[in-house]
Amino acid sequence: MSDPTQERPDTRERVRLAVGAALDIQAVDLRVRHLAPVTDFTDFFVICSATNERQAQAIADRVEERLRERGVRPLHAEGHQAGQWILLDYGDFVLHVFQEERRRFYALERLWGDAPDVTSELAA
Repeated sequence: MSDPTQERPDTRERVRLAVGAALDIQAVDLRVRHLAPVTDFTDFFVICSATNERQAQAIADRVEERLRERGVRPLHAEGHQAGQWILLDYGDFVLHVFQEERRRFYALERLWGDAPDVTSELAA
């Protein structure tokens, strides 16, 4: 969905729910990138860090739980067992929960640096 006007009407609300759920579990350095202007495979990346494996798993679990309450399930999930980099793909947004070392290594914010940072808009 590369055209922001084609964004599903509830996408931003679901991103806000995911952000709130991650922050409930004390996610660290949470950022939201608006990818729709630069790619067509998803509209948003929600990227955050956890201090350890258990916290990473708890963040992902809380996000899944909060969205499931709204009838929304991820299309794809991976990394939960290891807890180093957990990815929940909801189609129009993707949640990445990293342990800090992995986050620095993969540097998604740098890789997608041309995507606007909309954290202040969606994490308020």
